Amino acid sequence: MDFGKTWLVSLILVELVCCVVGHFVFEVHHKFDGDGGSVLGAMRDHDSHRHGRNLAIELQLGGHYSPALHSLYFTNITIGTPPVDYHVHVDTGSNTLWVNCHDCESCPKKSKFGVEFKRYDLAASSTGKNVTCDEDFCRAASSSSNNNCPAGSGRQCEYSVAYVDGGKTAGYFVRDNFRFNQMTGNLQTSTTNGSIAFGCSMSEDPTKDVDGILGLGRANETILSQLSSSGKVKRVFSHCLDGNRGGGIFAIGEVMDPKVNRTPLAPNEAHYSVNLKSIEVGGQLLNLSTNSSEMGSSRRTIIDSGASLAYLPSEVYQHVLEKMTTKHPDLQTRIEQGFTCFQYNGSVDDGFPIVNFHFENSLVLPVRPNSYLFIFKGNEYCIGWQNSTSMLPSDESDIILLGDIVLANKLVVYDLENQTIGWTEYNCSSSIKVRDEATGNVYDVGSHLISAAPIFTLFKPTLLLLLAAALQIGCKTALY
Repeated sequence: MDFGKTWLVSLILVELVCCVVGHFVFEVHHKFDGDGGSVLGAMRDHDSHRHGRNLAIELQLGGHYSPALHSLYFTNITIGTPPVDYHVHVDTGSNTLWVNCHDCESCPKKSKFGVEFKRYDLAASSTGKNVTCDEDFCRAASSSSNNNCPAGSGRQCEYSVAYVDGGKTAGYFVRDNFRFNQMTGNLQTSTTNGSIAFGCSMSEDPTKDVDGILGLGRANETILSQLSSSGKVKRVFSHCLDGNRGGGIFAIGEVMDPKVNRTPLAPNEAHYSVNLKSIEVGGQLLNLSTNSSEMGSSRRTIIDSGASLAYLPSEVYQHVLEKMTTKHPDLQTRIEQGFTCFQYNGSVDDGFPIVNFHFENSLVLPVRPNSYLFIFKGNEYCIGWQNSTSMLPSDESDIILLGDIVLANKLVVYDLENQTIGWTEYNCSSSIKVRDEATGNVYDVGSHLISAAPIFTLFKPTLLLLLAAALQIGCKTALY
């Protein structure tokens, strides 16, 4: 299948508290915790399995940070009347929000951590209803455009998503109330409700550890697109992941400050794909030869805020490692849980080069050594660059996937209104300014870091997830 619809970029895992008449607020927590040795393998598994009156939205980031714990988050969303909470992955590479259905016989009842799964029961919600093939949403949703759902039939609108690790979800769309926290001022919120269509899964949950997935991709069935089509928000969102302490900033709406340069998004893609022009390591440009004559010297590159690491085609991977270790010809390396690791005494920022990724419109994405080198234990470091050739189909071997070792400590803006993406290095423990066009106000959206104690107290299911560092199940790659 076309890999243009494959990357579930995901796991920014958040607590969704968003609204249809004001700002939206999310609380985001790290999914993993633990030392480097227990987490490295889980990180690799996570990435290999896996992407009118406009309002501003704030999302609260939190959790525990270490160099080996990037962008591993979950969220809690509230659906139905009476309201029920669900834990879901947030995935910028997939499009469909879904939770397990009450009538699903094959869906697991508990996660591997012993947490009881919640199942959506349409009959138990006074505000829930089926989405039929006659509705505009069904016709617009890419996963439901098939001959089994003809307009005028009155049938339930179905969906199906398959994943490269063998998992899949299939079921039907329903519509129900979501509870959102409307932002009424700087860091002030009030609760409101909105109607959102989402999937009710009737097949085995491929996530195995949460109640579903929240897709924030580029297609029509996402929450962002639904709110945009109703004139509630612009299709623009941003995040700033704090690589120094964890947490950071996440917002939906037009960022007014800081200013961010942009590069075009590739058209007709489900994920956030751009054209990479060159890679520079320590001031030296690498040869980006490609098997695709249509791209010339450019490389198709996916910006994936849900992936922890960065994945490079084999020849690019070898060139980057060769250039970054030029100053250390006698460096002894070994393989640890799939990572290339080595002993090093001293500052890695002094001993290793900055890697710069150059994109169209002269947009540069710098990656510093303390971002792409992880402390494994003691004075042993592991390299975050990964060889993607063994992960992807042969006809997709030129693809580069850039995750959070690249995106941390940068404000990244996804602008679907203008089909661009951009970033700038930024202090993610500070704040940004986002316009709320419903009122004309510009609000400060601040950084958040939710400490361990409040998380354990307020979100009891989260406790088991945080303790299960080495057992994390990965980001799913969708095959539509």
